Amino acid sequence: MKQFSTWQVLKNGFINQKGWKRQWEDAAPKKNYDIIIVGGGLHGLATAYYLAKNFKLKNIAVLEKNWIGGGNAGRNTTIIRSNYMLKGNREFYEHSLKLWENLSHELNYNVMFSQRSHVSLYHSPSAIDNASRRYNIMLNTGSDAELWSLKTLKKKIPHLNYSDDSRFPIYGALVQKRAGTARHDAVAWGYARAANNLGVDIIQNCEVNGVITKNNNIVSLNTSKGNIQGGKVGFAVAGHSSILWQMANLGNLPIESHKLQAFVTEPIKPLLDQVVVFSVGGAHFYISQSDKGGLVFGGDIDWYKSYAQKGNLPIVQDVAECAISVLPCISRLKLLRHWSGVVDMSMDGSFFICKTPLNNLYLNAGWNYGGFKASPASGWYFADLIANDRPNRVIQNHNLKRFEKGYQIDERGAGPDPKLHG
Repeated sequence: MKQFSTWQVLKNGFINQKGWKRQWEDAAPKKNYDIIIVGGGLHGLATAYYLAKNFKLKNIAVLEKNWIGGGNAGRNTTIIRSNYMLKGNREFYEHSLKLWENLSHELNYNVMFSQRSHVSLYHSPSAIDNASRRYNIMLNTGSDAELWSLKTLKKKIPHLNYSDDSRFPIYGALVQKRAGTARHDAVAWGYARAANNLGVDIIQNCEVNGVITKNNNIVSLNTSKGNIQGGKVGFAVAGHSSILWQMANLGNLPIESHKLQAFVTEPIKPLLDQVVVFSVGGAHFYISQSDKGGLVFGGDIDWYKSYAQKGNLPIVQDVAECAISVLPCISRLKLLRHWSGVVDMSMDGSFFICKTPLNNLYLNAGWNYGGFKASPASGWYFADLIANDRPNRVIQNHNLKRFEKGYQIDERGAGPDPKLHG
């Protein structure tokens, strides 16, 4: 497969873009693979790529029930950050951000990573004091963090609602400048292309309908394209983890599947250079502006459990109210589209990358709101787990047994309620 270059881009500009070839092969499944990754989203593709790149493994397949980039990978708000505090999370997300910083060069594919700053607004002096602890931990563990005064914030983002009688008075912000956004589908395409270039079979429209086990191992997977045998199997299917878990007769996972809606407005002139976030008084909101000019934003999950990938009016109203409360100038904009992704919310708000009760099955699940930003590190650590059959020390406590041990990794301190870990 040819490497992208400036010369190729210029050349194809003169020939109506007719010189490009398929970026990855749409493989037909073989009867047997050494490693099968179920789920062709960002985490599954990244895992296959790092298995092939870091460990030089061959005979790997990625099974995707739809098309690459057609699931949750293309249904998020593209935010990337590493402002986590607790042990395990802190190192994991910082490693992910470092991988993001070089990802376009590594994959030879422009994932459009833009380090435009993640700005968390705070609405009382006590809120800033409380959040400063998190950002001091970030500074002391090799990351970046800043505290912006109200004066600085007004200079950087003049369009926010700074009025004294605003619904959420703004006192300042905590900022991570290295954070930002990327283009979600480009990341999926980049990983698919790079993995396929290393010999990974990308098998689309291949849904797993059954899991056959024997002697505490997965023997094969029944799929819409036939029976496929695998030496090792990894589940990386986001909000549908519970379905495959039950297919393997493993009972219930400690997660709930909820809808998380996202919105895009009609395109406008450049207005917002940063990612702006606030969470106060039951309201939760985040917004950025895409390269095409649309404002991309979202808020709380739907509290009822669902596998639907469509929005509903109550959340539209809730998120629109949050948007206008902090950015009144956008009140006349029209929504271009909105949609929903399915997120698997864990009991403590943190993920699972771990071995399972079956000897050759490995689990990647429970990503809550953190799935997109985690993609590179998720693939990196999941590949390491599958290849070496043991967890890296960074993720050693991100397993299913942590609740038995009373070891919660709860960033928000919200307690054992999946709905509260937004």
